[in-house]
Amino acid sequence: MPSGPGPIPESLIADIAAGIPPAIGSFLLTSLTDPGSIIAQQKRCGVNTVQLCDRPGIETCKQLRDQLPGISIIQVIHVTGKAALDTALEVASHVNAILLDSGNPNLKVKELGGTGRTHDWTVSRRIRETVDVPVFLAGGLNPDNVARAIHEVRPFGVDVCTGVRTNGRLDERKLEKFVAAVSSADID
Repeated sequence: MPSGPGPIPESLIADIAAGIPPAIGSFLLTSLTDPGSIIAQQKRCGVNTVQLCDRPGIETCKQLRDQLPGISIIQVIHVTGKAALDTALEVASHVNAILLDSGNPNLKVKELGGTGRTHDWTVSRRIRETVDVPVFLAGGLNPDNVARAIHEVRPFGVDVCTGVRTNGRLDERKLEKFVAAVSSADID
């Protein structure tokens, strides 16, 4: 990953994935875009879900679905504006889910996650209402805003990184508050 906190070695990913029961999602977040490289990385790591943090293209998504049967493919879409809806519509039928985040893959050093910034949740809600696959929400979520984000977007699930960290490390108190906020979110 060219940005974001917490890249870990593939050997550690494989160790973690090996200890997770098969019914639980084990995610590989990858910035690779070449299908052969992604397939090889998934096989080395032994995960059951590949999260594409960059935009490898529709043909790559098709190849991954064909060559990795039983492995879920999640495409990250960085919501930098209303064009994210078109991107979501284009990719939705080729992946198992979409994750909406606040990076910027167009920068010289791509931001592919872990920015701590929110994005326009009205665009995210529109995407969730339009596509036929589960939509996860990420991007600047923290204990103070996650309940509002869930209420506004109504995602399938949420993803958090920087919002539960202090000085780059997981903060148990923030994590507890985050989980409590998710549990109390008004989804009606």
